[in-house]
Amino acid sequence: MVVPNRVFISFLRLPLLARILLIALLVFLSFGVSIHFLEPETFPTIFDGIWWAIITASTVGYGDYVPNSFLGRLTALILILLGVGFVSSYFGTLAAAAVTKQDAFAEGRIPFKGNGHIIIIGWNERSKELINRLTNMNYPQMIVLIDETLEANPVKSRFVHFIQGKGHVDETIIKSDIEKAEKVLITADRGNDELQADMNSILTLLTIKGLCTQVKCIVEILTAEQVVNAMRAGADEVIQSNKLTSVFMINSLHSNGDGLLSNVIHQLQESRLTSSSVTEDVIGKTFGDLCQVLLSNGFLLIGIKRGEDTILNPALTFKIEESDELLTFK
Repeated sequence: MVVPNRVFISFLRLPLLARILLIALLVFLSFGVSIHFLEPETFPTIFDGIWWAIITASTVGYGDYVPNSFLGRLTALILILLGVGFVSSYFGTLAAAAVTKQDAFAEGRIPFKGNGHIIIIGWNERSKELINRLTNMNYPQMIVLIDETLEANPVKSRFVHFIQGKGHVDETIIKSDIEKAEKVLITADRGNDELQADMNSILTLLTIKGLCTQVKCIVEILTAEQVVNAMRAGADEVIQSNKLTSVFMINSLHSNGDGLLSNVIHQLQESRLTSSSVTEDVIGKTFGDLCQVLLSNGFLLIGIKRGEDTILNPALTFKIEESDELLTFK
């Protein structure tokens, strides 16, 4: 009695779809074998009987095998009553499972599995524009969007996986497959006051770094006072969006209203600012000479990063050293 009970308990633990399929297969097998022994002339092999049982239960009814005896027809009637119910239940459950899966995916309840993806936390106009540009590139990178305010994925793209939840909760971050992510961008929630938004961003950063210290995190900070705290929490890069906005405002106040800086930024949106280590052949060259070489290769050299200092547009006679990094637009 122990073995049958264990088998029955194991059967009950199977998913509903698997249980219905197993019962349907058992019904087909039983009636297929039964009809073979009831009418061996009409159904020469057990396979013929099973074939007939499946075709009959699925209401296809090819008519290639038809029982002739009373017991055979009674068996067919019972099969129709039982088999059709199981077949309908199976496909109905299958369809319901597919719809449920699709709804769960759209509502952000399905964990992401992959590697080399970018995680963006927070849905706002900035992240919306960023995701739009990333998904429209020639070779889009997979993006995982995490937000607690959305009820469904706002981006209709196969390159965006949505996860609904709070960014500072371990369970939410684990769903994003954080250990295999390339970068994380934490955007500020401007729905709160600036200090509270920064505190939420830093709390999210601490959660991420606590789960995966090696992933690169970029954090948007609104108040200058919290930049130090963000760096202490492990931020690899801090974006002071309010400071960038003030640069635009000052430029507009001191310009003739021609929007020159905005036009320049608009042109640079299609370009990428990159930093690269110098090679041996350029060590000792002047900034002016290197500008000409890189310009002929389609790169615009705008400055040098030396240690913690970033030098934009240095003198043309500025000498390139071994530890320098080149800041270029492509």
